Amino acid sequence: MQTDPTVQTANFSEQEQIRRDKLQALRDQGASPYGITSFGVTHGSAQLISDFDALEGTTASVAGRMVSRRIMGKASFAHLLDASGTIQIYVKRDDLGEDAYNAFKSMDIGDVLGCEGTVFKTKSGEVSIHATSLTLLSKCLKPLPEKWHGLTDPDLRYRQRYVDMIVNPEVRDVFLKRGKIISAIRDYLDTRGFLEVDTPILHASETGAVSRPFVTHHNTLDIDMFLRIETELYLKRLIVGGFDKVYEIGRIFRNEGMSARHNPEFTSVELYQAYVDYTEMMRIAEGIFGHVADALGLGDTLVYQGQEVSIRAPWARMTMVEAVEKYAGVRYSDWATDADARDCLAQRGIAHEKNATRGDCLPILFDEYAEKHMIQPTFITEYPVEISPLAKRMTNNPAFTERFEIFICGVEYGNAFSELNDPIDQRERFERQAAERRAQGAVNARVDDDFVNALEIGLPPTGGMGIGVDRMVMLFTDSATIRDVLLFPTMKPIGAAAPQDT
Repeated sequence: MQTDPTVQTANFSEQEQIRRDKLQALRDQGASPYGITSFGVTHGSAQLISDFDALEGTTASVAGRMVSRRIMGKASFAHLLDASGTIQIYVKRDDLGEDAYNAFKSMDIGDVLGCEGTVFKTKSGEVSIHATSLTLLSKCLKPLPEKWHGLTDPDLRYRQRYVDMIVNPEVRDVFLKRGKIISAIRDYLDTRGFLEVDTPILHASETGAVSRPFVTHHNTLDIDMFLRIETELYLKRLIVGGFDKVYEIGRIFRNEGMSARHNPEFTSVELYQAYVDYTEMMRIAEGIFGHVADALGLGDTLVYQGQEVSIRAPWARMTMVEAVEKYAGVRYSDWATDADARDCLAQRGIAHEKNATRGDCLPILFDEYAEKHMIQPTFITEYPVEISPLAKRMTNNPAFTERFEIFICGVEYGNAFSELNDPIDQRERFERQAAERRAQGAVNARVDDDFVNALEIGLPPTGGMGIGVDRMVMLFTDSATIRDVLLFPTMKPIGAAAPQDT
């Protein structure tokens, strides 16, 4: 049974009730817009404007949401918003007939219309459609936010992104650019022989030294399963299986804190190439960022939150030891023991685990003192083995690994290394990692025996890298928070306190 939209409820504002009354009047006339299944659109607004010289005087059909209107007696102007922009329509009573013109005047801002007419340009030079027919395709039952103030409440913008994109056109531009960025990443890798693949999102075991997974339950198998916190281990299995170059762009899930740069689900690109090391990953990273800049029509520099960044290769390179010495004034070589390292942090009032090693303490100092200074794109290299469980040790200094992270404007954008392919070393690191996770309460943490088995079959020398796609979009769209580049960021239910950015 169809609900009568004229029935007043406490939740309807006066304007909402007026719109519902109009809808009921249409239904009473047998003209409900919700019964229309299609409308033949021939052109988008951007095409009409860009190709006006060729289209002037021809008939075109457009469709979109009415976002403005000026009624001037027997003639009116309105603007329709479609996927590519806005187009003005000119509506005249003598052309439509009195009934159709009155129906147009009774429509509301926000209604979705179809318009057929002749392409022309007004005296002021605006490309427009002189309407010969109008069709109401969908009724907007809620008033859109007021034109001049827009939708400014951040919480409401994220919850109602569909409204945000209607009243804040710059928001749609961010997501158009997001699509171009992801396409450019694919294009760069595809043209270099990488194969795009899909790997499982549900994992049977809990992995990861730090990241907490989301847990679900598989009813048929009657086992707990975990949403993936990375795509790495499956992708490296494919290198073992004979593919030389693979990548995946996909969602990652981490049950962790939320901040301006962290969302529980996010997008990453991970790629692996056989027979190269982490230095080749540096060249690929520089190439990806440069290719994205070209796809967006940018030059050699961009501005992020007021800071000018030179995005072109070559990028700066600095070891973590060098960065800590430069910005924290601490020389790693002065630590003769792990206790020396812990004492150094304690003297500076920096928290650390009671059994922290020198390799644990070094990155803590980097995070505290050095990271914020990495404004221009920089590869920070040679990470301690303690925090690099999947990276190959350096042959001349086995306490460190062939690993780097990408930093721009004081933010980490990617992580890469020469992949550890020694199955014995890998098992030992996995066992230590699993023990640490169990000590933290992760009862399901265990060694990924199948991955170790894959290494025993033989993983060739391989370079691998992961880049945070959302952070890339933030950088290239000058967005201050990750929520601005996610169409539907994770939010608490209405009525619960919203999390604070950290």
